[in-house]
Amino acid sequence: MAGAGASGPDKQSEARQLKEDLSGEGGAARAAKAAGKLRELLERVLAPAAGPGGGEAAGEALEWCRCLLSGGKPWDSFVQAVRLYDPATLCGLVWTANFVAYRCRTCGISPCMSLCAECFHQGDHAGHDYNMFRSQAGGACDCGDSNVMREAGFCKRHRIKSNSNVPCVPKDLLMMSELVLPQFIFSLIQHLREGYNEPALDLPSEKDLHKILLVLEPHVSFLEDLTKMGGAMRSVLTQVLTSQQFYKDLSSGVGENACAKKSHEKYLIALKGSGLAFPEDKLTCGMQEQGAGTSTLAVQGLAGATATSGQGDSSDEEDQDGSQGVGKRKRVKLSSTTKDQSIMDVLKHKCFLEELLFWTIKYEFPQKMVTFLLNMLPDQDYKIAFTKTFVQHYAFIMKTLKKSHESDTMSNRIVHISVQLFSNEELARQVTEECQLLDIMVTVLLYMMESCLIKSELQDEENSLHVVVNCGEALLKNNTYWPLVSDFINILSHQSVAKKFLEDHGLLVTWMNFVSFFQGMNLNKRELNEHVEFESQTYYAAFAAELEACAQPMWGLLSHCKVRETQEYTRNVVRYCLEALQDWFDAINFVDEPAPNQVTFHLPLHRYFAMFLSKAVKCQELDLDTILPDQEMLMKLMIHPLQIQASLSEIHSNMWVRNGLQIKGQAMTYVQSHFCNSMIDPDIYLLQVCASRLDPDYFISSVFERFKVVDLLTMASQHQNTVLDSEHERSMLEGALTFLVLLLSLRLHLGMTDDEILRAEMVAQLCMNDRTHKNPNPKSGIIPGSLSFESVLSAVADFKAPVFEPGGSMQQGMYTPKAEVWDKEFDPVMVILRTVYRRDVQSAMDRYTAFLKQSGKFPGNPWPPYKKRTPLHPSYKGLIKLLHCKTLHIVLFTLLYKILMDHQNLSEHVLCMVLYLIELGLENSPEQESEEEESAGGQERCHDSWFPGSNLVSNMRHFINYVRVRVPETAPEVKKEPPASTSSDGLASSQNSGTAQVFSLVAERRKKFQEIINRNTSEANQVVRPKASMKWSAPGATPQLTTAILEVKESILSLLIKLHHKLSGKQNSYYPPWLDDVDVLIHPEIPRYSHGDGMTAVERILLKAAVQSRLNKRIIEEICRKVTPPVPPKKISSAEKKTLDKEERRQKARERQQKLLAEFASRQKSFMETAMDVESPDADIAMEIATSEQHVSEAIYDCVICGQSGPSTEDRPTGLVVLLQASSVLGQCRNSTEPKKLPTTEEEQIYSKDTCAALHDVRLTTLQRYFKDSSCLQAVSIGWEGGVYVQTCGHTLHIDCHKSYMESLRNDQVLQGFSVDKGEFTCPLCRQFANSVLPCYPGNNMERSLWQSHSNKCMQDLVQEVEDLQEQLGTFPVSISSETNLSKEMESVMKDIKSTTQKKYTDYSKSPGSPDNDFLFMYSVARTNLELELVHRGGNLCSGGASTAGKRSCLNQLFHVLAMHMRLYSIDSAYNPWRKLTQPMQDKNPELISEELPEVPVLYRDVSSLLLIQILTMPQPLHKEHFTCIIKVLFTLLYTQALAALSVKCSAEDRMAWKESGALKKVVSFIGDSLSGSEYKCYLQQFCLPFLRITSLLQHHLFGGDLPSCQEDEEFTVLASCLGLLPSFQSSDQFTSASCLNWPVPAFDMISQWCSELASFAERHPDQVKALLIQEPKWDLPRLLQLPENYNTIFQYYHRKTCTVCTKVPKDPAVCLVCGTFVCLKGLCCKQQSYCECVLHSQNCGAGTGIFLLINASVIIIIRGHRFCLWGSVYLDAHGEEDRDLRRGKPLYICKERYKVLEQQWVSHTFDHINKRWGPHYNGL
Repeated sequence: MAGAGASGPDKQSEARQLKEDLSGEGGAARAAKAAGKLRELLERVLAPAAGPGGGEAAGEALEWCRCLLSGGKPWDSFVQAVRLYDPATLCGLVWTANFVAYRCRTCGISPCMSLCAECFHQGDHAGHDYNMFRSQAGGACDCGDSNVMREAGFCKRHRIKSNSNVPCVPKDLLMMSELVLPQFIFSLIQHLREGYNEPALDLPSEKDLHKILLVLEPHVSFLEDLTKMGGAMRSVLTQVLTSQQFYKDLSSGVGENACAKKSHEKYLIALKGSGLAFPEDKLTCGMQEQGAGTSTLAVQGLAGATATSGQGDSSDEEDQDGSQGVGKRKRVKLSSTTKDQSIMDVLKHKCFLEELLFWTIKYEFPQKMVTFLLNMLPDQDYKIAFTKTFVQHYAFIMKTLKKSHESDTMSNRIVHISVQLFSNEELARQVTEECQLLDIMVTVLLYMMESCLIKSELQDEENSLHVVVNCGEALLKNNTYWPLVSDFINILSHQSVAKKFLEDHGLLVTWMNFVSFFQGMNLNKRELNEHVEFESQTYYAAFAAELEACAQPMWGLLSHCKVRETQEYTRNVVRYCLEALQDWFDAINFVDEPAPNQVTFHLPLHRYFAMFLSKAVKCQELDLDTILPDQEMLMKLMIHPLQIQASLSEIHSNMWVRNGLQIKGQAMTYVQSHFCNSMIDPDIYLLQVCASRLDPDYFISSVFERFKVVDLLTMASQHQNTVLDSEHERSMLEGALTFLVLLLSLRLHLGMTDDEILRAEMVAQLCMNDRTHKNPNPKSGIIPGSLSFESVLSAVADFKAPVFEPGGSMQQGMYTPKAEVWDKEFDPVMVILRTVYRRDVQSAMDRYTAFLKQSGKFPGNPWPPYKKRTPLHPSYKGLIKLLHCKTLHIVLFTLLYKILMDHQNLSEHVLCMVLYLIELGLENSPEQESEEEESAGGQERCHDSWFPGSNLVSNMRHFINYVRVRVPETAPEVKKEPPASTSSDGLASSQNSGTAQVFSLVAERRKKFQEIINRNTSEANQVVRPKASMKWSAPGATPQLTTAILEVKESILSLLIKLHHKLSGKQNSYYPPWLDDVDVLIHPEIPRYSHGDGMTAVERILLKAAVQSRLNKRIIEEICRKVTPPVPPKKISSAEKKTLDKEERRQKARERQQKLLAEFASRQKSFMETAMDVESPDADIAMEIATSEQHVSEAIYDCVICGQSGPSTEDRPTGLVVLLQASSVLGQCRNSTEPKKLPTTEEEQIYSKDTCAALHDVRLTTLQRYFKDSSCLQAVSIGWEGGVYVQTCGHTLHIDCHKSYMESLRNDQVLQGFSVDKGEFTCPLCRQFANSVLPCYPGNNMERSLWQSHSNKCMQDLVQEVEDLQEQLGTFPVSISSETNLSKEMESVMKDIKSTTQKKYTDYSKSPGSPDNDFLFMYSVARTNLELELVHRGGNLCSGGASTAGKRSCLNQLFHVLAMHMRLYSIDSAYNPWRKLTQPMQDKNPELISEELPEVPVLYRDVSSLLLIQILTMPQPLHKEHFTCIIKVLFTLLYTQALAALSVKCSAEDRMAWKESGALKKVVSFIGDSLSGSEYKCYLQQFCLPFLRITSLLQHHLFGGDLPSCQEDEEFTVLASCLGLLPSFQSSDQFTSASCLNWPVPAFDMISQWCSELASFAERHPDQVKALLIQEPKWDLPRLLQLPENYNTIFQYYHRKTCTVCTKVPKDPAVCLVCGTFVCLKGLCCKQQSYCECVLHSQNCGAGTGIFLLINASVIIIIRGHRFCLWGSVYLDAHGEEDRDLRRGKPLYICKERYKVLEQQWVSHTFDHINKRWGPHYNGL
C-alpha cells in the first residue's frame, strides 16, 4: 500500500485499483477488504493531526480525495462527466455582501426575490419595474424558482423544464464519492472540534478561530467546487450530510480510534460550554445519564425559573454592563418565563449537517461555510433538511449573536441564510407545522429582549411593576435584534403562516407580552431647572425598535386581515391587546391623571389596538361597538396619546428646551414620513374613536386641560395661569385649537378609500415643495411604482423637466401641483399633520399665495382655505358631537370676544382655527336639528346659563348679556360700577337675565369622570382616591381672585360681524349678500368665497349660518341694521391706550424699515449691474479695463479694496485679480472630427497618439535629435500640456492693498475651500476665486489711437526699423532697469506663473536650467492664452466682435509682463531669425556646420512662435506699423511652408506638370498664376488660417479695435485685410491668397536660400526631410469622451474590471473622462509617494485638473490642484433625477445638456467659479 506521500501517478493507479476492487467485480470478500483499505487510507490522509501541519498536508489530502473520487481518471474529465447529468433548473448562484444584483418587482412573487446580473440580462425584463442593488448581506439568485418568481422572468438557461432529457446517472460514476465523502466531511468536523477551545472567561480568542478557518479554507473550497458540479453530485452530498447512519458510524466516539474519542469529548465540552446542555447538579438524574451518554443538546433561553447555565454565563457580562451603568439603572430579571423549556426541545445532533451547522454558528458563520451551505440549496431534499436544522438551532444562533463582537457581520450572514429559507411560502408553512417555527421565533425574541429590561418610571415611579427595554443597551443601540425580527416579518408575509399566528391564542398572548416591553420605553422627563448635562441619543434606538419590532410585524399581520372572513383574527388581537393594556394600566398604577412633565412617544399597544380597529371597520365590516371596551377603559386609553399631542405642542413652544436638541429630534421623528403612519396616525385615530364614544364636554375640557390653557379661557382681560408661563400661552392655545381641528377634520381612517388617502398624502407633500419622483410620498405602505401611485401622480402633478441654470446649479426633474389641485384640493390640515418643520407649512402657504396671485383669484395674503371633507363612516358619527357641545361653544365665544377686545394679543392663527371650528360645526350639523327647538329649555344642569341647547346653529344666535368672571383684584373690570341698567335686584335674579356663571372646565370634567366611574359600580371603591391634579398648581402666592360681572351683550353672530368690521378696518363693512341676490342661499357653494383672507372666511361662515336657519338669517340682518362701530363703546383705559400707541409706533417703524430696505435693494441692484456676475459669462460688463475713451491719455483703475481711482504708477502699481491655472485642454485637441468614445468593452482602447500634445512632443524631440538645442527651443511652442492659462474677473486693486487683504485672510481662520498660504483668495468684490495679481503696465493708451490702416513708409524702411529696435535689446527705459515696485511685482507674478505648472512642463532643453527654457516657456504662455481664447470662440473668428472674454481678458497686461522678462535674454544677432527672414545671407561658412548641430531650418520653424518671439522682444509699446511689418514678413515664410507642404502632398505627375510650366524659373509668377486650381487655393488658405487667427486676436488685444464678423468661407479674406496684408482696393472675386504676399527682397532669393538649408539637411538625413515639414494643422476642438446612452453599459464593464496597476478589483473604481484611464479612487494599493491614484492622474493628464466618473456612484468628481468637489451626475433616470451611489438602482440615461455644461466648464476653465463646494483632498483621492 503506497504511503500518503505517493506521487501523482501512483495515487492515480492506487485509486483505479481500489475502484475496481470496490465495484464488486472481484467478489464480495475482495470488496470488503478494499473497503477496509480505503477507510485506513482516508483515516491516515485526513487525520486532523496533519491539518495544522500546514498547507502541504492539506494539499496532499485534497489531492488524494480528487484521485479517489474520480477513480484514478484525470479530475477535469471527471468534472465534465458529472456535469452532463446536471438537471439544474435553478440558478442558485450564491453571492456575498457588496455584490451587484437585480430585483424585478414585476416578476417577483416574494419581495425578497433577486437575480444575478447574468440571469437578469438573459431574461426579458424590458419595461418592467426593476432596479439594481448592492447586496447588503449577500443572497442567492432565484432564477428558475417558481415559488419566488413568475416563470416569465426566468432567463433562457433556466426556462427549460428539466428531468425529461437528463439521462440517468451511471452507478459507477459516483460510487467512490459515496464512500469517500462521509469520511471527508467527518474529518472536516473533527478539525472544527479540535480547533475550538472553550475559553475560560473570555470570548474565544479570535486569532485562534481565524487560524483554524484558514487551514480549513481549501477543504471547504473543495466542497464548494463539488456543489458546482451540478445536481448529480449535490444529491450525493445531500445523502451524506443528512444520513443518520453515517453519522452514527463515524462520530459516536465509540470505536477503538483514540483520536476520534478525543474529538468526541471536545465536542461534548463545547456543547456544554455553549449553555446548551444543562449543568448536571440542577437536573434530574435521568437526564444526567442521558446527557453523559448521548450528547444531549438542550437549547434554552436566557431567563428562566429553572436556573440555567444562562445565568451562569451571562452573570459576569451582566456585571460588566452594570458597572458601566448604562443609564445608571439596574436591570430587571423576570421571575417567570412565558414559555417553559419545551419549546427548546432536547435535541441530538443526528447527522453531519446538524453538527456542521452547530460549528458554523460556534465559529460565528465563516463566509466560506455559509456559501457552501447555501450552494447546496438547489437540492430540494437538502433544502428541507437544512431549513429544519436551522430552525432547530435558532435559539442557539440568538445566543451566539448576542455575545458576538462582530454582531454586524454575523447578522448579515444569518440573514443571508434565513432569507433564502423563509422567503419560500411552501417551505415556511411546512416548517411552521412540523417544527413550531412561530413558537420558536416569538420565544427567542422574548428571551432576547428579557435580557435588557429595566423598571419603568412612567406614572408611579416607586410602585410601578411595569418593565421596559433599556434603549441604552447594545442590543437595541446596535440593532442586534434585526436578523430575528426580519425573519419574523418575512414569514408573516406568507398568508398561511400569518393565519396560524392569528389563530393561536397562546402565541398572541406571548406576542402582546413582547410588545408591552416597548410600551413606554425611553421616557422623557422635562428638565425644569438647569440644562441637562448629557443629551442621550437613545431615541434613535427606541424609534427603530418600535418601527422594526412592533410596527412592521403589525403591518404584516394587517395585510392578511382584508376580508370579512378574517373577523375572528381581529377579535383575537383586539381582545389580547386590551388585556395587555389593562395589565399595563394596573402595573403603572394609573387612575385618571397622567404624571406631569413626562412623555413617552412609544405606545405600541395603543397602536396595535387602533390599527386593528381601523381594519375591522374598513375591511371586515365589524360593528365597532362590539369590540370597544367600556367608557372607563376608553378614558384611560385616550390619556397617553393625548399627552403626546400636548407635549408636541410644548416642545414646539420651547418648554422642553432644557432637555437639549434630542427632544426636538423625537418630536420630528414622530411625525416624519417613515414613521408617521405607525405613530401619529394611529394615535390620532385612537383619539377620534375615544372622542366619538365619550361625553363631548368631558373630552373637550380634557383637551384644554392637557394643553394647560384652561385659565386663559376667561372673558376677563387679565388672568392667572397656574401651570403655564405667559410667554408659552399663546402657542399652547394655538396648539390646542390646531389639534382639535386635526382631530375633527382628518378622515384618514374614518372613511377615506386607499386611493383617496394616497391622493391626499401626495397633494400635501407636493404643496410643501416640488418633489422628485422618488419622494412625492415616502410613506411606508405606499411604494412609488405601484400602479395607483403612477396614475394618482399624473392626476395631481405636472412634470417639470430638469432645466439648466447658467450658474451651473443642477436641477432635477420635479413634479409640481396642477392648478386645479391648488384651487380645489390644497388641504392645510393635512399639510400641518405631515410637516416636520414649521417652515414647511409656511412654504406651502407661500406657494398657495403665489398661485392665487398668478391666477388672479386673490391678490392679498390669503388664509388657509377650508376644504370639504369626505363623509364620515357611520361608525364614527359620534365625532360630530364634539362640534355641538356647549363646552366648545363657550370656548369659541370666549375666544372671539377676547380677539375682538384685543386681550392678550391673541394671534391670527387662533382666530383662523376658531373660525375653522365654527365652519366645521356648520358643515356637520346633527340631523335632528329643527327650527323650533328654541323652547327646549336648559334641561342639563351644566352651564345652561350660557347656551340653551347644544346645537351650534341655534347657539350662534343666542345673546349673552352678562358674564360673571373671576379676576385678579388688579384687573380693570373690578373697578367698574355695575352697569346702571341692572340694579342689585337684577343681579339677584341673574338666572333669568342671562348672566353666565363662572365656568370651570376642570370641575366639569371631574364631575363627568366621577359619574362614569360610579356607573361602573364594580369600580366604585376607587372613587376615594385623592385628586392627583392638585400636585401641579404653581407654587408661590397667587393674587386674590374676586368675582366681577362683565357686560357683554353679544352673540357669536354679532361677534363675527364686528370682527368683519375690525378686519376690514371700516364700519358697516359687512352687508348680507342675499339681500341683493337670493340665489346665494340656494347655491351657497360660490367660488368667490373659496379663497381669501379672514374677511372672506367670516362672510362664508355667516352665509352658511343663514342658509341653515331662517332665524339666523333674520338676526344677521338685524345686527347689520344697527350700525355698530368697530369697537364696542367702552372707555379706552390707559393701559389699552398704551397698547394702541404701541401699535401705531410699530406700524411707523415697519414703514421706515420698508423704506430703508427698498433703498438698499436698489443700491444693490445698481452695484450688480456694474460689477460682473460670474454666473453668466455673456453678461455685459460695464467696467472696461483700460479701454477708456480715446482722448484720455492714461488708464484709470478703481481699487476694489480702498475704493480709490487712479492710474497705475511704478511706485504704487495696480493689478488685475487673476486666476492662474495649468491647463492641458489644448493638448486634448484631436486631428479627427470623429469623437472618442469611452471604452466599454475589452476591444475598444484609447491611445493618446493622435492628440495635439502628443504630436507636438514628438516633433520637438525629433528636432532636438538633429538640430542645435537653443534653436530648437525657438522653433516650436510648448504649453499644449501644462500650459498656464490666465483669467481675470476684471476687478483691479492696489498691490499693497492686496497684500494687507491677504494678511487679514491669513489671520482669519474660518476659511473654507482655499488655502491662503498658496496665495489663494477670493476677489473682494465679486468673490470669484483667484490666486495672483497681474500688475497693470503704467502707460498711455496712445498707441491705440495710432491706428492707421496704411503707413506711408516703404516696406524696406520698416524692416530696417524693426531690426534696429531689436538690436537695442539690452537698453531699457531707465525706469524699468532700476528696481521699482512695479518691476518687483512683475518678477513675483512671473514666479507665480512658473510655479503654477509642474517642472516637467517647463523643462524641455537638453541642458537643464538653460535660459532658453525660460525664453520658450514665456512666449508659450502667450501662445497658450491666445489659442485658448480661440477655442472659447469656437475655433474661428467668424463671430467677430469684442470677445466674450474681452472685458475680462488680461492679455494686454500679460504681454507687458512677459515682454519685460523676454527682453532680459538677448538673442545673438548672428542667429536672429529676423535677418534670416529679411535678407539673403552671403557668407556661408561650411566649417561651422561640421563641428556642432546646425540650426533649425527656417522652413521647419513654427511661424506663430516666431511671431510671438518677434513681438515680445520689441521694446513696448509697439507701433502698429512695426507690428504689420512683422506680420507681412512672417506671412511670406508661412506661404512658402504651405507650398512646400503642398508639393509633398502632390503626386509625381503634378510635380512634373509644375516643372514644365516653368514654374520654378519664376517663383512669383508661378505663385500668382498656376495655382488657380481651386483645391490648391483652398489648401493654402486653410494652411494659413490658424496663423491669421492668432495674429488677429493679438492685434485686437494690443491695439483695440473690434474683430470683424464674417461667413466661414470669407474668413481668410476678412482677416487678411484686417491685418493689412491685403491691399484694400482689391475686389474679392479676383482674390488669390498670393496677393497677400509682400516680399522685402526678391522672393526667389529668399526661397532658394530657405530651400538650400533643407537641401543640406537632406543630404545627411534623407528620411527625415518630409516628416519634419510643417503639415496642415487642422485640429478639432477639445472634447471630453463620448459616453454611452445607458449607464448600465459603463457600470457592467467597469465595476468588476481589474486595475492595471495593482490587478485587483478596486473598491471605488473611477474613470477619467478626458482620456479614459481607469483608476482606483482612494485606493491605497496604487499610492505613490503619498499621492493616491486619482490625484496623480489629474496631474499627469490634466496638469492638476481631473474629471472622474465614479463608477459605483454615477457622480462626477472634479479635482483642481489641491481641492476637489462633487460636480453632480450626468446620468439621470426616466424622471430626470440623479441616483447618487446608485441607491435606487433605476436605469439611468445620459443627460446631454448636463454633459455639455461639464465640457463647457472644462474648456473654459471655470470649475473654480461655478462650483461652490470645494474641499481639500489631502492627496487621498
